[in-house]
Amino acid sequence: MQTTLDMLPVGARARIAGFTRGGGWMYRLYQMGFTPGAIIEVVANHGRGPIIVRIMGVEVAVGRGIARRILVQPL
Repeated sequence: MQTTLDMLPVGARARIAGFTRGGGWMYRLYQMGFTPGAIIEVVANHGRGPIIVRIMGVEVAVGRGIARRILVQPL
Protein backbone atom coordinates (compact mmCIF):
# COMPACT_ATOMS: atom_id res chain seq x y z
CA MET A 1 0.00 0.00 0.00
CA GLN A 2 1.55 3.31 -1.09
CA THR A 3 0.83 6.69 0.39
CA THR A 4 2.59 10.04 0.49
CA LEU A 5 5.01 11.19 3.16
CA ASP A 6 2.70 13.91 4.46
CA MET A 7 0.09 11.29 5.44
CA LEU A 8 2.33 9.36 7.86
CA PRO A 9 1.86 9.83 11.62
CA VAL A 10 4.66 10.57 14.08
CA GLY A 11 6.75 7.48 14.79
CA ALA A 12 5.85 5.75 11.52
CA ARG A 13 8.60 4.11 9.48
CA ALA A 14 8.41 3.74 5.72
CA ARG A 15 10.43 2.86 2.64
CA ILE A 16 10.65 5.46 -0.12
CA ALA A 17 8.96 4.06 -3.23
CA GLY A 18 9.46 6.97 -5.61
CA PHE A 19 8.22 10.42 -6.55
CA THR A 20 5.04 11.62 -8.24
CA ARG A 21 6.64 14.30 -10.44
CA GLY A 22 10.13 15.32 -11.37
CA GLY A 23 11.71 18.69 -10.92
CA GLY A 24 14.79 20.46 -9.63
CA TRP A 25 13.82 19.58 -6.07
CA MET A 26 14.47 15.87 -6.77
CA TYR A 27 18.21 16.46 -7.11
CA ARG A 28 18.31 18.09 -3.67
CA LEU A 29 16.35 15.22 -2.14
CA TYR A 30 18.79 12.71 -3.65
CA GLN A 31 21.65 14.65 -2.08
CA MET A 32 19.97 14.36 1.33
CA GLY A 33 19.52 10.58 0.97
CA PHE A 34 15.90 10.46 -0.23
CA THR A 35 16.41 7.67 -2.74
CA PRO A 36 14.01 4.84 -3.62
CA GLY A 37 14.48 2.05 -1.08
CA ALA A 38 15.72 4.30 1.74
CA ILE A 39 14.04 3.86 5.14
CA ILE A 40 12.67 6.95 6.89
CA GLU A 41 11.05 7.60 10.26
CA VAL A 42 8.65 10.49 10.92
CA VAL A 43 9.85 12.56 13.89
CA ALA A 44 7.30 15.40 13.70
CA ASN A 45 4.13 15.89 11.66
CA HIS A 46 1.82 18.39 13.31
CA GLY A 47 -0.52 18.96 10.37
CA ARG A 48 1.04 22.34 9.57
CA GLY A 49 4.52 23.45 8.68
CA PRO A 50 7.37 21.15 7.68
CA ILE A 51 7.55 17.43 8.36
CA ILE A 52 10.67 16.30 10.18
CA VAL A 53 11.99 12.87 9.24
CA ARG A 54 15.01 10.82 10.24
CA ILE A 55 16.89 9.36 7.30
CA MET A 56 20.29 7.68 7.55
CA GLY A 57 20.56 8.86 11.18
CA VAL A 58 20.01 12.55 10.33
CA GLU A 59 16.88 14.61 10.99
CA VAL A 60 15.71 16.58 7.96
CA ALA A 61 12.81 19.03 7.57
CA VAL A 62 10.76 18.63 4.39
CA GLY A 63 8.11 21.12 3.29
CA ARG A 64 4.56 19.84 2.89
CA GLY A 65 4.45 20.52 -0.85
CA ILE A 66 7.48 18.29 -1.42
CA ALA A 67 6.27 15.70 1.11
CA ARG A 68 3.07 15.29 -0.96
CA ARG A 69 5.23 14.23 -3.91
CA ILE A 70 7.24 11.55 -2.06
CA LEU A 71 5.61 8.12 -2.35
CA VAL A 72 6.27 5.75 0.57
CA GLN A 73 5.36 2.23 1.65
CA PRO A 74 4.69 2.05 5.41
CA LEU A 75 6.61 -0.68 7.26
